[in-house]
Amino acid sequence: MIEAKDIFPIYKVEHDCIQSMQGDLTVAFRLSLPEIFTLSERDYESYHQAWVKAIRVLPVGTVLHKQDWFLESKFKADFNAEHSFLSGSSERFFNEREFLDHECYVMLTMKPSGRKLSNSAYSNILRKRIVPEQTLSADLFTSFLDYVGQFCRILSDSGFVSMVKLSDNELAGTANKPGLIERYCFLLGKEEIPVISDIHLRDEIRVGDKRCELYALSDVEDLPALCGSRINYDKYSSDRSKFSIGFASPLGSLLSCNHIFNQYVFISDRDKVLKKLEAKKLRLQSLSAYSRENALSRDAVNDFLNEAVAAQRLPVRAHFNVLAWSSDRAKALDLKNLVGSAMAGLDASAKRETDGQAQIWWAGLPGNAADFPMNDCFDTFLEQAVCFFNLETAYQSSLSPFGIRMGDRLTGKPVHVDISDEPWEKGLITNRAKLLIGPSGSGKSFAVNHMMRSYYEQGAHCILVDIGHSYKGLCELVGGYYFTYSEEDPIKFNPFYLAPGDVLDTEKKESIKTLLLALWKKDDEPYRRSEYVAISNALKLYYEHLEVRADVFPCFNSFYEFLMSQYMQVLEDGKVKEKDFDVGNFLYVLNPYYRGGEFDYLLNASENLDMLQERFIVFELDNVKDHPILFPVVTLIIMEMVISKMRKLKGIRKVVLIEECWKAIAKEGMAEYIRYLFKTMRKFFGEPIVVTQEIEDVISSPIVKQAIINNADCKILLDQSKYQNKFDQIHELLGLTDKEKALVLSMNKANDPKLKYKEIFISLGGQMSKVYRTEVSLEEYLAYTTEEREKVQVQRYAKQYGSIQKGISVLAAEMRAKEKPG
Repeated sequence: MIEAKDIFPIYKVEHDCIQSMQGDLTVAFRLSLPEIFTLSERDYESYHQAWVKAIRVLPVGTVLHKQDWFLESKFKADFNAEHSFLSGSSERFFNEREFLDHECYVMLTMKPSGRKLSNSAYSNILRKRIVPEQTLSADLFTSFLDYVGQFCRILSDSGFVSMVKLSDNELAGTANKPGLIERYCFLLGKEEIPVISDIHLRDEIRVGDKRCELYALSDVEDLPALCGSRINYDKYSSDRSKFSIGFASPLGSLLSCNHIFNQYVFISDRDKVLKKLEAKKLRLQSLSAYSRENALSRDAVNDFLNEAVAAQRLPVRAHFNVLAWSSDRAKALDLKNLVGSAMAGLDASAKRETDGQAQIWWAGLPGNAADFPMNDCFDTFLEQAVCFFNLETAYQSSLSPFGIRMGDRLTGKPVHVDISDEPWEKGLITNRAKLLIGPSGSGKSFAVNHMMRSYYEQGAHCILVDIGHSYKGLCELVGGYYFTYSEEDPIKFNPFYLAPGDVLDTEKKESIKTLLLALWKKDDEPYRRSEYVAISNALKLYYEHLEVRADVFPCFNSFYEFLMSQYMQVLEDGKVKEKDFDVGNFLYVLNPYYRGGEFDYLLNASENLDMLQERFIVFELDNVKDHPILFPVVTLIIMEMVISKMRKLKGIRKVVLIEECWKAIAKEGMAEYIRYLFKTMRKFFGEPIVVTQEIEDVISSPIVKQAIINNADCKILLDQSKYQNKFDQIHELLGLTDKEKALVLSMNKANDPKLKYKEIFISLGGQMSKVYRTEVSLEEYLAYTTEEREKVQVQRYAKQYGSIQKGISVLAAEMRAKEKPG
């Protein structure tokens, strides 16, 4: 038996470089790639050209080995951190969710001059001893590093890739953590405990209990007739839009098994290659009379030479292979089908390596690419070779502490997404305003509930103005204020109340005066300056009265009584003339809001008073949106509260979400106020969000249209499939790019039938766009649901078990028990 130490090709690792026994020097980098499903056709072409330009600067004899690792992993929930009821249920729900973890490495190898090339019959793995032929000089290595620096700079400047050089420990490993070399030998995950396993290479590649299959693209006959930087992804494409993915993506993130995708490019001496091909063409020319195949080969070589000269192409040798494995014998048998169908997606034929698999696997060892068997390579141009590079990675979580939990589009793995702060800091957006468009049944209520819950749990003040009771469950769960109207429990406010620590500042006085004048005068009836001053003086005296009368509760009733008694004395003393302020008319008109009047409940609330410090407030306007008295009062109170929070809560995030009710608000002359919010809130760490079902609703008001669309840098769309035939109007109005249009129309086209979720499109300033899953746990579903039958059931359980949290817990447990088989 041959021991690995006798034939191991790596001599040493030092100075962040791998040196082989043959004198090859290799530097390695970890790459961060763009996320899958986020690039446009133009992006793919630019990205492809960046790789071509970068590789062209490498010197002759360099071997580029790109190695993409895709490992089956499971999401590990954090049960040690403190979680709210819903966050905890989300952690349990996603725990052990399977996904494909991706890492990308690029290794650049410089071969010593005169090094003998390997082939299937002559490889390090077939020899018991290796001795380096020469020792490279420091000057030669420094020169090579200069080329490598240029390579890195070109790729980094493209904006698609970021690179980090691997250190000695990352290459060779430490006592407790395996390095890249050890990981490849034993096929270990990056967090896996290093375990030495037997490696069997006689009839198959087997590493410990992992059974491996090696499939290669090593012959021109097996390659697709056409290749490019991108291909259409049929699952997400439609008649109206073509959805692009990287050409080699079927061998990358879309291949759902443990695998390593190896990509090799061998930089040749262009002049020597062309000279060799000229000689080959002449030989074929002389033999063309004997065989049609010779004539065809001659023409093919001639075409190759013509393109090389005319377009200044760089001839290279290339090889691509997929090393797939599984510890499960049944899964291992299915690998052929998985890899074969993936390569068929490229119109390529999968070749299962048998005789040369040991040599190819051995050459995949980091630092040993120069020992690749060259008879398993094919001649091509650099542009075509780069088409087979894996260009994308899986969705990555934001590093920002603030954000929302969304789902990776491919697997549903939870990803942390910041659509407010991080895009602001990166310059992708200039304001945090958001416009959300979601037709009925598209999952709009779930998405917004999920967003608001995330904002609330991270310290934001959330004000929601709604029609339809979409947020009642969430509001009750977080213990917020819920203002709604019913005959049994009418809507109540108290604009006169001052919370402990609050003061009667100018804004508070102005909001009360505006409210009183709105109740007194008709919309088309102006007030006189003297009336305004009189009401202002009355308020001042009223609050002075409250300071000396601690037993008087501040509300409209006590203010009305103050006017009838003590303020009348001011009038009698002649300090205010009757012609300047008709107090009798004022008291008469406002009498319905006083004790015993028709609307005596409206301004005399004794609970839910501290709206400045309350962090979750819902105004449900369904039953008052058409009321001529109640609706204007409610809108004025909402305006005052939002402005008060904006100006008084320094450094605290404020979110104002206006649901479908914004259409009713706009009718009452509130369009200007919405425009004010969208233009001003950004200065006060605020986020106005407007939610609507149809884009036509937004454009019906010119003021709102300009205010919302022009000032909402974050646009969120849900399933637009019912509008796909007239989506061009939405496309134009929202200023979406062609890439964003394809993303929107791809939503929910290939959802996992075993899971219940909807997809959501998010565009940040038109510069970054993605589609995520909105997938929630059963507890979150019950808290967010707007289905009447389910809402009634949740409320019944909440009443039965004493709280909505306990009710949801019991109901969810019962529903899970019913779903279990048997």
